[in-house]
Amino acid sequence: MARQTKKTFATTKDWLAKAHVLTEALPFMQRYDRKIIVIKFGGNAMGDASLSASFANDIVLLKQSGIHPIIVHGGGPQIASMLNKLNIKSRFADGLRITDAKTIEVVEMVLAGRINKEIVTAINQAGGTAIGLSGKDGDLLVATKTTKKRKDPDSNIEKAVSLGFVGSPKKVNTDLLVKLVRDDIIPVIAPIATSASGQSLNVNADTAAGAIAAALDAERLLLLTDVPGVLNAKGELIERLSVTKARELIRKGTANGGMIPKLETSINAVKGGVGGVAILDGRTPNAVLLELFTELGAGTLIG
Repeated sequence: MARQTKKTFATTKDWLAKAHVLTEALPFMQRYDRKIIVIKFGGNAMGDASLSASFANDIVLLKQSGIHPIIVHGGGPQIASMLNKLNIKSRFADGLRITDAKTIEVVEMVLAGRINKEIVTAINQAGGTAIGLSGKDGDLLVATKTTKKRKDPDSNIEKAVSLGFVGSPKKVNTDLLVKLVRDDIIPVIAPIATSASGQSLNVNADTAAGAIAAALDAERLLLLTDVPGVLNAKGELIERLSVTKARELIRKGTANGGMIPKLETSINAVKGGVGGVAILDGRTPNAVLLELFTELGAGTLIG
């Protein structure tokens, strides 16, 4: 095939720079060769066509590099939009959505249906071989109903509040995932679990990804978010955190809102055997490649 670009000093310099980047990535490729990387994909990046396509290309590149990526995805905004369209009102307890019987039907439809297949299609179009699953397939993810403790403002007595069809992972069927990985298939998992009695339970995507990563002794868990990573009290990015420091950020209130469950997931994953957890901005193009294949990384590494 004839070269289409006329060789000049400028173009040669540009290609040499690209070759140098590939050379720098080699030690990282060797480090992660044949290792499992669990990636939670969610946030605004899922609603951006260009970022979704970029993410799919990154995942295929990981697979071509000898790495075994496993994707777990969320879909909060899409679920909220569908509930609005169907005029299904949500109830909340201390800011937490209570998932009733009507809501879980919509959650399962959106997560295991539309979103899951969109991600699978994007990866397949990028040249990979992806298969969509929910946690119910092959009893991949078995969970129990989640309850939250709530203090009664009058008596100051703690009471357990049921969140409905919301689950906490108790068992991961690693055999199914190992078989898929060995066949060079990229699993894309919707975090809908099954209970012991066969009920569908909605599991937080970060929590599901953490449970799956720990069960597989993954080398890395990547949590893609809508923020640069974990920030200190001054709003500056913290590039590296120990488990002890992560707990301290929660205890002191430096970490708040949605970052608290992400840090808790990270702590549990590292304690469960995951080599390290990175919390990074999914809105950054090629964030996954920057995190895994460069010295700088792309967010906060915990572990």
